[in-house]
Amino acid sequence: MAKARTQRRLAAILIADVVGYSRLVRADEDGTLGRLKDLQGAVIGPTIAAHNGRIVKLMGDGVLAEFGSVLDALSAAVEMQEAITADQDGAPPATRIALRIGINLGDVVVDGDDIQGDGVNVAARLEALAEPGGVCISDAVHAQVKNRVDLAFDDLGAREVKNIDEPVRAWGWVADGAMAAATDAAGPGGAPAPRGKLTIAVLPFNNMSGDPEQEYFSDGITEDVITELSRFRQLSVIARNSSFQYKGQAPNVQNVGRELGAHYVIEGSVRKAGNRVRVTAQLIETATGSHVWAERYDRDLEDIFAVQDEITQCIIAAAAPGVVSAEMQRAKRKDVATLDAWDRIMRAHWHLARFTMEDNAEARRLLTEAAQIEPDSALALGDLAMIHTFDAIWNWGISRDQSFAAAAEAARRAVAIDENNAWGHIALGVVEAFSGHHDEAVARLERAVEISPNDPNAHGQLGFALALSGDSDGAVARLEEAVRLSPRDPFLAFWTMSRAVAAFAAERYDETVDWSRRTIEENPRFPGAYRLLTATYGQLGKVEEAKVALGELLRQMPGLTVAATRQQVPWKRPGDADRYLGGLRKAGLPE
Repeated sequence: MAKARTQRRLAAILIADVVGYSRLVRADEDGTLGRLKDLQGAVIGPTIAAHNGRIVKLMGDGVLAEFGSVLDALSAAVEMQEAITADQDGAPPATRIALRIGINLGDVVVDGDDIQGDGVNVAARLEALAEPGGVCISDAVHAQVKNRVDLAFDDLGAREVKNIDEPVRAWGWVADGAMAAATDAAGPGGAPAPRGKLTIAVLPFNNMSGDPEQEYFSDGITEDVITELSRFRQLSVIARNSSFQYKGQAPNVQNVGRELGAHYVIEGSVRKAGNRVRVTAQLIETATGSHVWAERYDRDLEDIFAVQDEITQCIIAAAAPGVVSAEMQRAKRKDVATLDAWDRIMRAHWHLARFTMEDNAEARRLLTEAAQIEPDSALALGDLAMIHTFDAIWNWGISRDQSFAAAAEAARRAVAIDENNAWGHIALGVVEAFSGHHDEAVARLERAVEISPNDPNAHGQLGFALALSGDSDGAVARLEEAVRLSPRDPFLAFWTMSRAVAAFAAERYDETVDWSRRTIEENPRFPGAYRLLTATYGQLGKVEEAKVALGELLRQMPGLTVAATRQQVPWKRPGDADRYLGGLRKAGLPE
């Protein structure tokens, strides 16, 4: 008798789970079950049905659903999270319900009305990675929806997850206003410390090799990460003696946060086999216990100290920008009425990195308020200098001269407040570069790199200043270093734009087009990319392409002229300026 064939199909799988369900039930079993039943009947079930989904099964505190389309699955997830966040907004903190949702696209095994298999297992692992009030999707889902939905996903990197052989690339989104639910879902216990300066603890990396002689390697990586993170002025790093008290333990990171006053924790492990070593590391926010990133590093041990240095640099490259990015997202989700100075700075930082007129105006408002609350905040003043500079170079302010004067004043105050804060020097270096003081800008930004050699923005902005000065090769080296240090940085569009500037300075026009288009792909509203693309197509004699680029440029920068551009983009070498302005004229930009 022939064996029945296993029935399989491709499906979008959604798994949702209630955050802190056991805690909620212990506190009020009847009330929790009643509220959850109401949400299932009024929100979860109808939303899944409205988006052509099928509830496979309810699992007490969760649900498994199947969709024929990833877009339907994501739309249902987002609608559910927004509805539940709004519904729970007025509920007492101790009773508030929040969901985590994971979505995967994969093969499922059909078993009657049930579905099973790796596709479902991955969705379950993604759900565990999601923030409360958030949705975590696989790379396969993200590839299909990224250009079809107006949602900002955070790249969570490749994650090792239980019972799945290969790391899973994950992307995260959280509903506006969900931060309160996230904090409450973490359970009792206050915030670790005020967020005026971020505090991070590096726990001793666990030696999993079974060889006591390898302890020096795991301890060495821990100590090196502590040392290198201490170079970042915006971070306060817990001393080795305090973090090493947890050696040999598996502490709860939320308890570590309370005990050490840490907002973030780095933990990891080292496993050696023969001449190979595997190091894993993860960054966790202590208030919620949610993962910011996790990575695995496999290396040959030909030179153990070189490997130790390389892995340390890889961890640093992800950790410091990861903390800042996480803080930007946290502040963006927070209720506006509860923002303190730090939240305003982080929220403004998020707007600053979007490079639009509207975001620039909102960032200016937030930073002005932050500077009023904390007049001696070098970070707020540095960001404010950047805002005024963007106003000047992209025609967004009242006048170029007023914007540059305000930018210079804010940047100089930032440097005066803290001479050893790299961000103040970075901001002043950018102001000097756009003001035509090229040599001063390069020297200033080299000083920023000296102060904070692992700061990607210091390298990135130095790369831009060198490109504007005509040193194409020097610019590329710095910009490549910026990307190496922070490959998913919020300011990545500025660095790719700077690569385009470096290529134009070297008269490599095809390369200029390529990097300009990469910038537009990274941020479709980045004004400088369209201006350089227009000038380059003009020089190449590509009339139709130049007209299209010019049309978008004038939409981004209404009223722009060649004369205004001459002041806004001060090339150091006259020949570069002539080619740049000449290309704009050929494209049809008015004088």
